[in-house]
Amino acid sequence: MGLCVRVVRGLTLSLAVLAGILVGTAALTVAVPTVAAAQSASSIVVEGNRRVEAETIRSYFRPGPGGRLSALEIDEGLKALYATGLFSDVRINHAGGRLVVTVVENPVINQVAFEGNKKAKDDQLKAEIQSKPRGTLSKPTVQADVQRIIDIYQRTGRFDVTVVPKIIDLPNNRVNLVFEIKEGEKTGVKEIRFVGAKAFSSGRLKDVIKTSQTNFLSFLQTTDIYDPDRVEADRDLLRRFYLKHGYADVRIISAVGEYDPAKKGFIITFTIDEGPQYHVGTVDVISNVRVLSAAALRSKVKLSPGNVYNADLVEKSVEAIAIEAAKSGYAFANVRPRGERKPEARIINLAFVVEEGARAYIERINIRGNIRTRDYVVRREFDIGEGDAYNRALIDRAERRLKNLNYFKSVKITTEPGSAPDRVIVNVNVEEQSTGEFSVAGGYSTADGFIAEASVADRNLMGRGQFAKAAVTWGQRTRGVELNFVEPYLLGYRMAGGIDLFARKNDASNSISYDITTYGTNLKLGFALTEELSFSPRYSIYRQEITLPNQYNNCQTTPTGGSIFSSGTPSGYHTHAFPVTPGDECYADGEASLAVRKELASGPVTVSMLGYTTAYNTLDNNKNPTSGLYAELKQDFAGIGGDVNFIRTTAEARTYYEVVPDVVGVFKVQGGNVSGWGSKDLRMLDHFQMGPNLVRGFAPSGIGPRDLTNGTNNDSLGGTHFWGASLEFQTPLYFLPKEIGIKLATFADAGNVWGYEGPTSWNVTGETLNVGLDGIGKTRASVGVGLIWDSPLGPLRFDFAYPLKKYCENAPGGGQVCDRTQVFRFGGGTRF
Repeated sequence: MGLCVRVVRGLTLSLAVLAGILVGTAALTVAVPTVAAAQSASSIVVEGNRRVEAETIRSYFRPGPGGRLSALEIDEGLKALYATGLFSDVRINHAGGRLVVTVVENPVINQVAFEGNKKAKDDQLKAEIQSKPRGTLSKPTVQADVQRIIDIYQRTGRFDVTVVPKIIDLPNNRVNLVFEIKEGEKTGVKEIRFVGAKAFSSGRLKDVIKTSQTNFLSFLQTTDIYDPDRVEADRDLLRRFYLKHGYADVRIISAVGEYDPAKKGFIITFTIDEGPQYHVGTVDVISNVRVLSAAALRSKVKLSPGNVYNADLVEKSVEAIAIEAAKSGYAFANVRPRGERKPEARIINLAFVVEEGARAYIERINIRGNIRTRDYVVRREFDIGEGDAYNRALIDRAERRLKNLNYFKSVKITTEPGSAPDRVIVNVNVEEQSTGEFSVAGGYSTADGFIAEASVADRNLMGRGQFAKAAVTWGQRTRGVELNFVEPYLLGYRMAGGIDLFARKNDASNSISYDITTYGTNLKLGFALTEELSFSPRYSIYRQEITLPNQYNNCQTTPTGGSIFSSGTPSGYHTHAFPVTPGDECYADGEASLAVRKELASGPVTVSMLGYTTAYNTLDNNKNPTSGLYAELKQDFAGIGGDVNFIRTTAEARTYYEVVPDVVGVFKVQGGNVSGWGSKDLRMLDHFQMGPNLVRGFAPSGIGPRDLTNGTNNDSLGGTHFWGASLEFQTPLYFLPKEIGIKLATFADAGNVWGYEGPTSWNVTGETLNVGLDGIGKTRASVGVGLIWDSPLGPLRFDFAYPLKKYCENAPGGGQVCDRTQVFRFGGGTRF
């Protein structure tokens, strides 16, 4: 009769101890050898194996000294067999002087399937799990796969997901593995709290972070879904925000997301220790490198005494000094900012210490995590390369540039020692995110009526870092198509190059009596002169044509009564003896102004022009600014070929300032001039047509020089000069959730457009243009209120404006012609 011992996984039972128990006496003093001790590896008998070779199973039992198997070797062999994941049970028996190992093999997976998954595709789930078809079924692996599937759903905000694995037995020890999934609803963020925040309102801090609260438009966005990774990133955004506004001692103590069963969502709490706000005391540059002048480097510092302390400007100052030192031949110079806090005075004395740094070279730059984006797209954001001197400031600048590309969900640059003491390996770890978008836009404006747009775009086309977009617009009074392409590194230089192809048609409206069709192309370049200053030259060529309804153009005749049209008078047109006067019958149904009809008779016109834009930008946030200045100067020179000659110059400046918390003041000034050159007259279409884009409360093309001729549509003629100024205050509506993004605006506008220089007579018809409402002193003004909604459909704006100052003039034949007003204006509806 043999002794049989069943060994369960995780439980090791010594045969020697078992023998002692069977003897049942404590007086036994003679050592009893274990049964296994008499066995050798060659005496192992394997039973139950079907796929795994017996020799393979024996190989897990490694004999000890003398080639014998002790209890320890048997125990280790048992554990090794279980660790392979190939067996669901292993038994060790002793029979007839032999060691019998009986195994039960795990089934082979025939198929892996998913049921109930609608929000995650099968391919996505299969890529994440470890259980694979034709692999061995392992229950621990299956349980790990369940957790992986749950993690996938939780990353998309579905924390109520449940996953149940089902095993379906098949012949020949094969099984189908099915994961039954109940996805549940998305778990949103019901509330965001800021504990300890005193300097800034919760609404202002919610603008800083990416996570938002659930609201009635949440189905159009994803930022209201709870994401632990996003919340952790929000902690860093909050810290940088406070450091940028002078709170040098700030600590974001915690960011905790707690599920509230009553609200069926998460409550996120950020605990903040703000500390005092500091200003800059003294600013100094100390150069410990003999040939580098501290006075010359001081101009690179972005902060001045008395400024609010700004950690971002400190970083930029370090970069600027390091780059200047490198240009002077000291690539190893180390720039270290040193701040001396004086809490009682709430100032920080800054000193930028320049020292000769350790001589280290970049041995290699490793880029990891970029599945779609090409390596060179990442490498070109570095101002240094492999073999160059290592400079921490330039590495930090590259990291900031990579984050600003918006190609990656996260970017982290680390270093490790190289193959020699003076070598450094730079590791760039990125996590990619989606960069393509298909958008549909819908909206309405008082100028263009209902309008819709469909577009497809990718800002990282095929992983090459290029931008491409195709858009189609269709509306009541406007239609068009546009193609855009931008290469951000043209010919390998840090210079963007792009091309636009466009065609659009704008129909007549209450503001203008003619249709206008334009199609052409723009070629453009763009590069940064400094961090704030950019320069963008361009070349444009387009074809432009206007058309009129017959009733607005039926007084076109020659002195002999014939048509001015080379192919004869179109149907519906009248012919009259020369000259035509407003009393003629063709004026009874209205008539376009002489300037418009003369443009029509000229036929299609080609405009070819060179231009440029110089922009200066210090805004804290381009989308939702609260401080800083944006200014731009534009000039266009038409006459590089084509049919028209003019020089057009426009300038605009906007400054933002937070008057009190959550109340932002915006002051804007603008102006422009256009003039013809050479022998060609300035067309009416090349004049400035101004309305609510200059002074709200007036209709499009509603102010400035206008035709006073009785019987005409009194079309706007435009001017060659304009100026405008606007003061606006914006604040959120406190009784609405911040996440809805609605702000109240109050504003006051003033401006003028004057100086019509187009045609005033037409010898062909004998007509004379009566120009009115023209003059440098005719300043228009208005006040009003508005609602600004940063909706998921795009920015929308509703303005109610009351004109305080408008002008009217008597027409030559009697009656008055006035500026055209528009009290209410609504526009918006871009892509979502």
